Amino acid sequence: MLSSVLHSEKAVEVNIYIMRAFVFIRKYALSHKDLTEKLKKLERKYNRQFRNVYEALNYLMQKDKQETVYRVRKRIGFKTD
Repeated sequence: MLSSVLHSEKAVEVNIYIMRAFVFIRKYALSHKDLTEKLKKLERKYNRQFRNVYEALNYLMQKDKQETVYRVRKRIGFKTD
């Protein structure tokens, strides 16, 4: 991604090589059914794992937000200061 943002000739060359590599991998995967099945299994496995990570991150972010709301809420009742 960085190579597509930079504007030097070397960055453009690297970006072209990266794109060619992805095209080659895609063509290879499409021509080999067993490899395609293995890639699909890996995607399913890691998608599940990443879903768990995303859920944990969302939980932690919500927890921090709730703690902040709890601290800054308007207090009612007897005040000691």
